[in-house]
Amino acid sequence: MLKGSRPGFELDRRLDKDSVQLMWLGLCELRVMDDRRWPWLILVPQRPGAVEIHDLTPLDQAMLTFETNLVSEGLKKASGCLKINTGALGNVVRQLHVHVVARSEGDPNWPGPVWGFGQREPYRREDLHRFAETIRKAL
Repeated sequence: MLKGSRPGFELDRRLDKDSVQLMWLGLCELRVMDDRRWPWLILVPQRPGAVEIHDLTPLDQAMLTFETNLVSEGLKKASGCLKINTGALGNVVRQLHVHVVARSEGDPNWPGPVWGFGQREPYRREDLHRFAETIRKAL
């Protein structure tokens, strides 16, 4: 169990490998996708066994919506992007998580999806810290 996570909750190993913890919100752990091609955040509701949004209680569903909107607004402000893409796909990683991706014309694969496009380009450590701090300030 990760520090700060709720009892019984375990982060999927692929999410742990591909992203970095940024901060804790009320319901979700907020993570940065370690791919510098796009400003990309991931919300992971801390509810064991949750696969779909409808697996959450109505109160948790409302909280997830609130936190997704908060993160979306902060990412848009921080990145100056044209469009925010949000999605809870779960085809590869079944654990419920919500992607929040900043998109702009001319970014890699615009206007196509980010999923499955090319090879992931991890951040340099200092760039990741800089991006994380920008997001913290925007929230």
